[in-house]
Amino acid sequence: MTNELLNSRYGTQDQPANLIWNDHTRQLLGHRSVRAYLPDPLPDGALETMVAAAQSASSSSNLHHWSVIAVTDPAVKRELTRLSSSDYFGSSMPFVQEAPAILLWVADNSRNHAVATALGVEPVSLDYLDALVMATADTAIAAQNAVVAAEAMGLGVCYLGAMRNRARELADLVRLPPYSFVVFGLAVGRPDPARSADIRPRPAQSVVLHHDRYDATRGDGWLGEYETATRRFRAESGMRERSWAESVVVGTGRPYLDGRENLRRMVEKQGYRLG
Repeated sequence: MTNELLNSRYGTQDQPANLIWNDHTRQLLGHRSVRAYLPDPLPDGALETMVAAAQSASSSSNLHHWSVIAVTDPAVKRELTRLSSSDYFGSSMPFVQEAPAILLWVADNSRNHAVATALGVEPVSLDYLDALVMATADTAIAAQNAVVAAEAMGLGVCYLGAMRNRARELADLVRLPPYSFVVFGLAVGRPDPARSADIRPRPAQSVVLHHDRYDATRGDGWLGEYETATRRFRAESGMRERSWAESVVVGTGRPYLDGRENLRRMVEKQGYRLG
């Protein structure tokens, strides 16, 4: 089992030889993005368990800078499908409609703004970029705890960065207050075993792990082996042929933005001054 997980995660690249294996690490290394779901609703208590796990994550200064909106209404999910579609690629993500629940993870400083104001304090720190970074980081940390809990219950998930494509429309749809915005969505449900997902490979640890100081020469020559693992994954998953480097070109070029170039204006309208 452990060799199978490492082979799936790293392919023929160098694999870490001294991992400490237990049920938790096996679950984490077995993570995969699920884009095909059974129509079953979430099990009773699953949502509450995920939120309890999220609330148990670290929180910057214990300020609780996040909220989550659980969307199960089919009409609202249809709107989420539309708002997360890609104008550039001419496509949408049908599994957004198919998943029994879409969780919208909100970087949320609205509560703290209200509490400070009610106590007669001007919440000046919210005028600075760090307030947005801190809330975004806390939201991501909380969501990942929820993902670990979901997968431990046998559920599958897929993060949805495309929820930022039309951030203003989405904020209006779910009636976000000032000092908040949706960082990403999360599809969650029972995976369809007839359309199972594979484990996507990652670069060797030598590419991402540095010691004491960043070393830009670490992992020289890594790309070829990673491309081999990536191409095999795409072929075995029935995906069209594309190199990882091509994905970088798409992911760093303007076409990928699909409306996200307006995100700064959106968060400024939500009250952030980004000083």
